[in-house]
Amino acid sequence: MADFSNHKFGTKAIHAGADPDPSTGAIMTPIFQTSTYVQESPGTNKGYGYARGKNPTREALQKNIAALENGKHCICFSSGMGATDAVMKLLRPGDEVITGDDLYGGSYRMFTKIFENYGIKFHFINLTNADNIKQYVNANTKLIWAETPTNPTMQIIDIEACSKIAKANNIILAVDNTFASPYLQNPLALGADIVMHSVTKYLGGHSDVVMGALVMNDPKLHEQLYFILNSCGANPGPMDSFLVMRGIKTLHLRMERHCYNGRKIAEFLKTHPRIEKIYWPGFTDHPNHDIAKKQMRDFGGMISIVLKGASLGDTFKIASSFKVFSLAESLGGVESLINHPVTMTHASIPKAERDKAGVVDNLLRLSVGVEDVEDLIEDLKQALA
Repeated sequence: MADFSNHKFGTKAIHAGADPDPSTGAIMTPIFQTSTYVQESPGTNKGYGYARGKNPTREALQKNIAALENGKHCICFSSGMGATDAVMKLLRPGDEVITGDDLYGGSYRMFTKIFENYGIKFHFINLTNADNIKQYVNANTKLIWAETPTNPTMQIIDIEACSKIAKANNIILAVDNTFASPYLQNPLALGADIVMHSVTKYLGGHSDVVMGALVMNDPKLHEQLYFILNSCGANPGPMDSFLVMRGIKTLHLRMERHCYNGRKIAEFLKTHPRIEKIYWPGFTDHPNHDIAKKQMRDFGGMISIVLKGASLGDTFKIASSFKVFSLAESLGGVESLINHPVTMTHASIPKAERDKAGVVDNLLRLSVGVEDVEDLIEDLKQALA
């Protein structure tokens, strides 16, 4: 297999893990749609025994994603939540986790409704100042779980600073890199131990696959997490793996356009009279902008806005009046989406916790796609009129 580890991002996106099929020369990785593999005699399975454990299409994708994150190992899961679940299964009753107070609602729900029941304690704190972590660290602390940028208020967490605290205390640092994608940010290079992606989003990029991934360098962590995958069964199918590999081939091109469109729309909304507050890390007055500038290559296509003086009804009316943006959950696809976190992605978080994090009733989250930006701005103008 050719080694593309020293090549530039776009070359890795297209070629890493994707050797021509040895039996036919096919340039696209075949879809190995099989549940099992024939063995010549017991125990001679050439690495493939049952497809829950390994599949050649999935393995090609894992090599590709690992290369994009400059990591040694990648494991793909049937969803981003499946990947997150596997990390939590590294823990034992009595262990403690430090995580952010602005967090994807599905992660919050999993932590509080599933894993707290097994005796794991979660501290939801403001991670924008890494020093806040220190007062919560004790002998039971085993994991720091950080999103950056966060969902939906785009908090920027200093990965390198968090890593120094984690390493000093023998704590695993896991970073949800979904909003940035590997094109904009590589947490392993900043000291993270595990990178999580909801592959559904920018990596797949076409709103047609649900998948998750974990990337790491430590072979022991890889062994533990692969054991969890194989034992618990949250593996993705070969067709989904094929679709994601196809999507990744244009990741660098799509991200350039997401970033370009995101900047234009953020600048348009910044001075709009209907907007009370805008969250986009590319603005110099965005909290921790300097950290974003240091650890990211650009600022992405995710923007959140708070509508000035809008009631919940007003917010619903505006959210439902777009013609190019679609009102839907998820993000990171080629099409532009608008989302109302309070009733959609973050509904599982109690209102008091949402309000404290700034996830208020009149906040909307935009996933800016790759359409012509002039059409997107015109759509925003008519919806906000």
